[in-house]
Amino acid sequence: MKIRKLSSAKDVKKFIDSTKTGYVKVALTDIDGILRGKYMHVDKFIKSTEKGFGFCDVIFGWDSNDELYDFGRTPEEELFTGWHSGFPDTEALIIPDSGRINPLEEDIPFFLAELKDSSICPRGLLKNLLKTMEAEGLRSKSAFEYEFFLFSESPHSIREKNYQNLKNFTPGMFGYSTLRNSVHSDLYSQLLNLCSQMDMPLEGLHTETGPGVLEAAIMVDESLNAADKATLFKTFSKVLFQKNNLVANFMAKWSEDYPGQSGHIHLSLQDLDGQSLFGSKDGKLPKTLQYFVGGLQTYMREFSVMYAPTVNSYKRLCPGAWAPINMTWGTENRTTAFRVITGDSNSQRVENRLSGADNNPYLALAATLGAGYLGIKEKIKPSDETIGGAYDLKLSRDRMVPSNLGEAAQLFKASEAAKNLFGELFVNHFANTRTWEFNEYKKNRGFFDTALISEWELERYFEII
Repeated sequence: MKIRKLSSAKDVKKFIDSTKTGYVKVALTDIDGILRGKYMHVDKFIKSTEKGFGFCDVIFGWDSNDELYDFGRTPEEELFTGWHSGFPDTEALIIPDSGRINPLEEDIPFFLAELKDSSICPRGLLKNLLKTMEAEGLRSKSAFEYEFFLFSESPHSIREKNYQNLKNFTPGMFGYSTLRNSVHSDLYSQLLNLCSQMDMPLEGLHTETGPGVLEAAIMVDESLNAADKATLFKTFSKVLFQKNNLVANFMAKWSEDYPGQSGHIHLSLQDLDGQSLFGSKDGKLPKTLQYFVGGLQTYMREFSVMYAPTVNSYKRLCPGAWAPINMTWGTENRTTAFRVITGDSNSQRVENRLSGADNNPYLALAATLGAGYLGIKEKIKPSDETIGGAYDLKLSRDRMVPSNLGEAAQLFKASEAAKNLFGELFVNHFANTRTWEFNEYKKNRGFFDTALISEWELERYFEII
């Protein structure tokens, strides 16, 4: 059931009344991209569509494990919230046109929300960037695709087994297996139907290389809608699978024995009349696309925490993990960070292959669009196209992926481009949260733990991220 015509409080009330429900579910993303929400009585919800509602700002003051940030000597003015502020309610706004029916809960209405203070809100950050770009005649369309593992386990059993010797949903590597999707067609149909009913339809769904691995490609949409749909997919696909006694895992790399899990982003730009700025009729790449790629090459290293936000992200961005390790680009080249996909004037686009399945869709997309936008503004020419494999190229450090989350956080905090584009408050706060994340990893990882993927990462990210 597609609901995309709700533009006012009046429209929302009419929609809610038609469902004859007593409650509505509302959620917004925290800094890690995790949906945090609650049920609201329909009367309160209707009032909230007009006036907003209070939501405790602690969701931006704790990590993915609900541990409060303690940044030590960091000046309070660099913090959005904390003990110094008392964790008050902050004003949240219902997004009318996000309304959907949730078929997994007896068709209860579901709405996304965002903070009124867009300086720290991931959705607000992306929305502000899109407004800036539109003021300069640029609009964008995007699409996300996610790889994820499925296990025949429960949230309890994975913990009881200490994340070891888990039963894969299916055995064997079998990428693009017709056998697997035919045998398990009921589950595939459930996922496809759910995505259609919740207005996040999939363009494609298939098995990937790895036992129990699936890849889902969400259909293209205007960029803000695309990020909404990616966020909803990551949460409600997990809900569907758990209702089927399965656990989905979106870690960038949960095991050193298998390839990492990507969260690639496809992007294109249009003018205000809807004409593609990336398309070409003569086979040559247009200047706008070239400058966009140049911007990606120049700025995506210092923006890396926005698309690789966890300690685990950097375990995937290494040689031999089916992921990029440097800021290269190429035409139809899957070893590069930025893949130019050729096609007609509407389908020609750029794919960001750096982003993993553990991304926060709003921040990952904001980083990609922001870097490309700066490339256009500054007319940054890209390097020579990479022909063949990109892994063995000898490049300077400033064209390599950061080695870990700590290094990435430092680069982001020092980035003048990030501060100008996203605001100093967000850059300082988010960089501090990533430094916290890295320090927690170092503090809690045992001295004798030599595994590539630590127990701490599995406990922290396996189910929730």
